[in-house]
Amino acid sequence: MAEPRRGYRPPTVTPSELLPILNRAADAVVDALEDWSEWGPSGKKEGQYSSDLAADAAAVKVLEAAGLGVLSEESGRHHADREVVVVLDPLDGSTNASRGISWWATSLCAIDDEGPAASVVVDLVQGTRYEASRGGGARRDGHTLVAAGPWQLSEAFVGLSGLPPRNLGWKQFRALGASALDLCAVADGRLDAFVDCSHDAHGPWDYLGAFLVCLEAGASMVDAGGRDLVVLDHHARRTPVAAANGVLLEQLLDARAAAFAAAD
Repeated sequence: MAEPRRGYRPPTVTPSELLPILNRAADAVVDALEDWSEWGPSGKKEGQYSSDLAADAAAVKVLEAAGLGVLSEESGRHHADREVVVVLDPLDGSTNASRGISWWATSLCAIDDEGPAASVVVDLVQGTRYEASRGGGARRDGHTLVAAGPWQLSEAFVGLSGLPPRNLGWKQFRALGASALDLCAVADGRLDAFVDCSHDAHGPWDYLGAFLVCLEAGASMVDAGGRDLVVLDHHARRTPVAAANGVLLEQLLDARAAAFAAAD
């Protein structure tokens, strides 16, 4: 968890007060994309789509108006000196969206001096909405989440990002293409675990919204390299691994490390 800054003062806005703001920003993205038809590349930078920019503009407008700072995948830092900074992926899974694959989302996580305070992740196809607040639990469409899964990797249904050098010993795997939703699926039990088999390919916007959802649901998530996942650096990259329980997480981390060591 992020260490409090020197001169730390308790935030004047509480996690429960942040949730409505995050939900309004997510709603703005839903509205912006409701009749969207330009799903191709933006032409501004590699891997960016026109839909990314439309979603970003809609969410940032709401967050700035609410007095919050923003760290966005698409537009970088806004008002970095503000007390609370929202880490934003306006359209996670935009390649899926551009190809008509129905697995993409908006992810927001509000960070204060104590770390993640509140988060909202919205499945923009199904409308499923995940919420979490620090110490207040996690919910899917208003229903409390309690992570549950097997204790053995050999029995686990695992979400995958990147390609491992060999099968890690899971029962089955799926590569779905939107890490925010993949990780929330660990919190709600649709997946038992998630493993990133790339190296430092995920920015904080890819996982922080789901990070708080997982933690508040009782699931476990770490960086495969043992680093802090809570970072507010646009250049920072991490390798998230999550599981419904700590025992399964350790087995998955060990299997990942052994597979890559053998491949070297």
